[in-house]
Amino acid sequence: MDQHRAQGMRVVTLGTAGGPLLRPGGDPRHRSGIATAVIVEGAVYLVDCGHGVALRMAEAGLHPTDLAGIFITHHHSDHTIDLNSVMVLGGLAFRGQDERIVPVLGPGRRGVLPPANGHDGTEPEPVFPDAPTPGTADLVESLLRAHATDLNDRRRDSRAPDLSRIFRGVDITIPSHAGFHPDAANHPVMDPFTVFADERVTVTAILVQHQPMAPAFAFRFDSVHGSVTVSGDTAPSENLVRLAAGCDLLLHEAIDLASVAAGYPQATPRDLEASMGHHRRAHTTPEDAGRLATSAGVRTLALHHLVPAHAPSQAWQRAADTFAGELLVPADGESIEIGAQPGGAPPRSAPDARLR
Repeated sequence: MDQHRAQGMRVVTLGTAGGPLLRPGGDPRHRSGIATAVIVEGAVYLVDCGHGVALRMAEAGLHPTDLAGIFITHHHSDHTIDLNSVMVLGGLAFRGQDERIVPVLGPGRRGVLPPANGHDGTEPEPVFPDAPTPGTADLVESLLRAHATDLNDRRRDSRAPDLSRIFRGVDITIPSHAGFHPDAANHPVMDPFTVFADERVTVTAILVQHQPMAPAFAFRFDSVHGSVTVSGDTAPSENLVRLAAGCDLLLHEAIDLASVAAGYPQATPRDLEASMGHHRRAHTTPEDAGRLATSAGVRTLALHHLVPAHAPSQAWQRAADTFAGELLVPADGESIEIGAQPGGAPPRSAPDARLR
C-alpha cells in the first residue's frame, strides 16, 4: 500500500452482486457477493460479508488484522454468509494478538416472525422455533460455537488465538424515541445515530426500508478525509437521503426489474408475483437510486448489490437520467479514492468503473 493510500480514505468494492445465488467464477465479469471495505488510514471497516469476501479481501491486499470493525446491514444470507470465513479462517492471522477486539455490529433480534405472504392464510412452520429471529450477537456466537472443535484443537495444539474474544457481536440499539416496530413501523422517519467511533472514523446508521426484513440499516462513515454512505438493501428511502446528505460517495443498491422477471422462465404466475412483489417493495431501480443521490446532494454515486448481476450494462446507465454527478458501476475489486486528491483532482476510480 502506497503512502497516500495508507494516510487517506478509500473504498474497495470487494463484491458487487446481490441475491442469495451461487455464481460460476470463470467469467472475468464475475461479481462476488456483496461486501464493501471502507479503508481509513490503513484500517479496514468491512460492510457486509457476502459470498467470496474473504478471498476478495486477500486479492485486494487487505489483511484480516487490518480489520477495525465489521458492519452488517441486515440478516439476509447474501450479506452474512462469509462472515464465517472472515472470522474462522481470517482470525488465525491474529496469532499473538489476543488483546485485539474486532466488533461485529448489526441488527438485533427481530423479535417476531414476519407476516406470512402468499400462503392462503396458513402459517408455515418456523425454522428453529425456539430462536427464529436471532440478532448479530447471536449470529457471531453461533458461528464460532459451530467451529468449537476446530478452534479448541488449534488453540491447544498450536497456540491459535481465542476468536471468541477477538470477534465480538454487538446488536445495534435503535433509539427508543424512533418508534421502531419490525412490522408496524420498520422504517420510521428518524435522524441518523452514532453506532461506532474511533480515532479515525465515526459511523452513523439509520433504518431503511427492506420489508419484511427488519431491522435493516444503512451506514455512513465520516473521517477527516471525507464521507461514504452504504445503503444496504432498501426501497427508495427518505431516511437514506437524510443519512447520505452531502457525502462524497454513496454506494447504493440497484435492481433491474425486467432482467429479474426474465430470470424466472418456469415460475408459476403465483410464484412470479410473490417474488417480483418483494423486489418491487424492497429494492431500488437505477433511476430511483439516481433521484435519491440527487436529493442527498452527493458528489459520486456508485451502484452495487446489482440484481441480477448479469443484467446488461445499459440497465445501470439509467441512473444517469436522474443524477448529474459522477456515476460509477464498479466491478469487484475496484478502488475508489475519497476526498481531495493530490493536485485537487476529484475522487479516482479504475477507468472501467465509469459509465459511458
